[in-house]
Amino acid sequence: MSTTNPHFAHLLAILHPRKPRQRTTFAALIVLVCLTTYIFIAHSAFLSESLSIRRSDPGGTADQLALALETIQNSHLSSHKHGQRKSHHHRPSLTLELHEELGAVSSFIASLPQNVIPHHVDPSKPIDPQLVLDFDTRAPRAKEEMQAMVEDVWLRNPVFLYSKLYSPPSREIKAILAKLNLRPDPTIIDVDVREDAEILMPMLKRLTRAPELPVLLVGGKPVLATAEELGEMSKAGELQKLITAAGGVVNGAKRKKHRNH
Repeated sequence: MSTTNPHFAHLLAILHPRKPRQRTTFAALIVLVCLTTYIFIAHSAFLSESLSIRRSDPGGTADQLALALETIQNSHLSSHKHGQRKSHHHRPSLTLELHEELGAVSSFIASLPQNVIPHHVDPSKPIDPQLVLDFDTRAPRAKEEMQAMVEDVWLRNPVFLYSKLYSPPSREIKAILAKLNLRPDPTIIDVDVREDAEILMPMLKRLTRAPELPVLLVGGKPVLATAEELGEMSKAGELQKLITAAGGVVNGAKRKKHRNH
């Protein structure tokens, strides 16, 4: 009778355990090994797929999620700021009185040569303040800013002449002002040669109550007088008093020239 190899017998004993407890332990061990192997293989496949997606799509899902989170955060911040400004935007626009509208239009025109009143403006109606003002007319302090602007424009331009280039009365008034040697120099706008003349002329008639151009403004107030009447006012010193009260300096240029000499 041939003898059985002891190692082979030991292997058979392991593979075919005789006791129930040993068989149960062996079965559990096999299941654990299989489950561990499955998890390892599945996890490796998932990592491999993720790497493949990132390589093929640089702006992949993770980046898209990050972008979405950032967008949501920005949306909340924007909503918060919008809520703070909501009442500001819903305020009615500033309504200008006649003297304020005249100051706003004059400031706009005197600021830059290329500033013109848009052709769609109806000169018979109050102008939209946003067209001629450089601040938000719906802001809480718009009225205060409006008052400051009106004061500033007439302080910088105490003598303001809306004239016509090809007009004898306009030439006479320009000559009268030139003899006064004013400081600052009078601001002179020849309306008839401007691009917006057809709108500006009727607008000025509405704002100043002057029947026609030229019209002289001293301190922002129309001096409703003809060229001849202005000449008489100048001879009597009345025009000089008006200009001085408005902040202008009569004979200021002449005195400055003498000091230079």
